[in-house]
Amino acid sequence: MKTQSPPATTQTKVLRRVTVTALAAALLAGAAVAAPAVAAADSSAAVPKAAVGQDRQELQKATQAFVDAGFLGVQVRVHDERGEWAGSAGVRKLGQSAKPSTNGSFWAGSIVKPVTATVVLQLVAEGKIGLDAPVAGYLPELGLDRRITARMLLQHTSGLFNYTGDFDPNGTYVPGISAAGKEWLDNRFRSYRPEELVRLALSKSARFAPGTDQIYTNTNYTLALLLIEKVTDSSYTEELRRRILRPLKMRGTMVAGNRTQLPGPHAHGYYRYEDADQQKVVDISRQNLSLLTGAGDLISTTQDLATFFSALNGGKLLPAKLLAEMRTPHPKMGYGLGLFVQDLGPDCGTVYQHNGSPPHGFGAFMYSSPDGKTTLTASVTWVDEATRGPAKDYKKLVDRLVQEVFCGGQTAD
Repeated sequence: MKTQSPPATTQTKVLRRVTVTALAAALLAGAAVAAPAVAAADSSAAVPKAAVGQDRQELQKATQAFVDAGFLGVQVRVHDERGEWAGSAGVRKLGQSAKPSTNGSFWAGSIVKPVTATVVLQLVAEGKIGLDAPVAGYLPELGLDRRITARMLLQHTSGLFNYTGDFDPNGTYVPGISAAGKEWLDNRFRSYRPEELVRLALSKSARFAPGTDQIYTNTNYTLALLLIEKVTDSSYTEELRRRILRPLKMRGTMVAGNRTQLPGPHAHGYYRYEDADQQKVVDISRQNLSLLTGAGDLISTTQDLATFFSALNGGKLLPAKLLAEMRTPHPKMGYGLGLFVQDLGPDCGTVYQHNGSPPHGFGAFMYSSPDGKTTLTASVTWVDEATRGPAKDYKKLVDRLVQEVFCGGQTAD
């Protein structure tokens, strides 16, 4: 998806839409840091014995390439017909030499969207939500346009304003809650309630009439959270635990809520900005992601993401009909109901994927084959910039990994 950029004077106030191309444009190469060579199996990361000692040089090189391009650290996990491989490269923290754990925790950002969508679709299967019924019928107190359906929320076709900033149809940038620059940095521990975020979005004009276009918008998934809570009379967090995390034994995954600290071993992300003509670098590993409630507030590990995505695409979480609905892409963005659908060409086929990033310092991605038997999950850290300068190599680096895992290293068409 091609996204617009705000004028230079407002660029530091917009949270990027996290699609494949949007994240590629947003992630920075960061500071060049001397890093150890990639490690192919961290004994502390609970990697199955089958993975220990595997000589997967092609995966090692593709992982190390992120650090060679300027990223601070990266951890990668692959499940395929050869078993499981986990590797990391770079450093866990600036000024130290220790490499990232191969199963450390990280802010997974928008990777929570497929999880949220899965819960909504489970409720559709149970008859508690109508996929094409007006959301206003479930949440009348919000005054939503009655044309907006649950399908439109999950598919980003509702037309709702993105509460972290968006564009008018004429291209004029309209600010929302600051998610960049010094203003975000100074307020990164502030807590937000989902109703607060949604009401801010609803106070702005719609981007387009419901169902007539597609624009990636966090508001859709915060509304989906409220929908889940309303029809279950339970918290979003408890529904995720009950329906997905506990059954799949995803012990390293949680909804961040107001939590500001990553649990256990984790790599650090950073933010660099200019203050009084001086460059300053701040460790932003601690931040409050209630700013992206239901849309980007997940803490996870590469192992847990692989477990979830394998189960989802393997048909263990949704009836076949609803999984097919989820994986049917809208033509504009190639986005279905919580998933990107990506064609790798005639020799590689289709993969399902989603990327994610909190406002700064961390990024993650997960990919799966249609049967869920092959997965790629990863997290990267870097030194972010106030100006959100382009990371020219990011998409190329991700594509290289995807090609190694799903195409045997050959270049996709």
